[in-house]
Amino acid sequence: MNDSLSNIESVVVRIVTDKPVRKTPYQVKGVFMKQYPDEPIISMINGKNREKYLYPRVQVKILNEQIFVIGLNEGVDPVLSLKEKIQTLDFGNISFNVTETDSDLLKNQFQMTDKLIHYRFITPWVALNQSTGNRFKKIKNQEKIKFLNMLLAQNLIFIAKEFGSVLEPKVYTKVIVPSLFPKTVDEKRWGSFTGDFKTNFFLPSYIGIGNGLTRGYGTIFGMLNPDTFNFDKDKPKSENENSGIYLISEEKNVEVIDVSELEKQKKYHSNPKRNRKNKRRIHNSISRKKYNKRKPNNSLGNKYEDNENEQDESKFNSIKYHKRQHKI
Repeated sequence: MNDSLSNIESVVVRIVTDKPVRKTPYQVKGVFMKQYPDEPIISMINGKNREKYLYPRVQVKILNEQIFVIGLNEGVDPVLSLKEKIQTLDFGNISFNVTETDSDLLKNQFQMTDKLIHYRFITPWVALNQSTGNRFKKIKNQEKIKFLNMLLAQNLIFIAKEFGSVLEPKVYTKVIVPSLFPKTVDEKRWGSFTGDFKTNFFLPSYIGIGNGLTRGYGTIFGMLNPDTFNFDKDKPKSENENSGIYLISEEKNVEVIDVSELEKQKKYHSNPKRNRKNKRRIHNSISRKKYNKRKPNNSLGNKYEDNENEQDESKFNSIKYHKRQHKI
């Protein structure tokens, strides 16, 4: 276990209302901002802190027609403060009375373990953006699971680093999906998957992973009994059976991700020298656009600009990306 992560907290607040909630996370956040403008949670959901926190410290989900508000570390106290004050939600065309709120506060989150923990995606995991989606289409089927495992590891490493953790040398991932044919979501034509995964991270339930997490995509749930979870290597395996915890040595088809090698690859792909061709392509596209300025429907320049923005799959975690995602 990594002691540097031992102080990370999470809270999940479930808001029970007198009617089923059939709204989007953005609509719910909009009501929070309108009705509770002085609450500390507002700066966590209105984009004010997006440059400070690339990974959202407060996340809003609509699950089973109920509102879930997740607070991570700096977001814990703001979420609990809202919980104590929220009584109604007025969406204009419909209002909800809050009949009950409950919360689950956990400590010691984002720990790395020497075992595999089982999680399920309870909303689609948007693993593929335009760039990674094109790469995914070109590789062979036997390589696609490996590719998804690598993307999942990148997602997890990004989140861990956001909380200042010192990573162990190896990240283990095992993506389990019923189909290798991604389902298209959003106007950006991102590719999503349903299914499960196993990894050597202890993660809070209901957090989002991957693209579109502020829209509610990539929400996970831990398939384990917290009462049986422990880091005691000496306890018999029988005590952990059916608890969502597995020995790495006994699990098949697990991808081993070397963190240092993954970082080297990331730096290699983000090398400015490698992007010179892309810049020339953009310059040429702009020149062609000027040449064809009498043709208003010419979108060639935008095409190349979009391609450059998607060159590195890690850019979904960039400030520019989150600015797009937080628009309400």
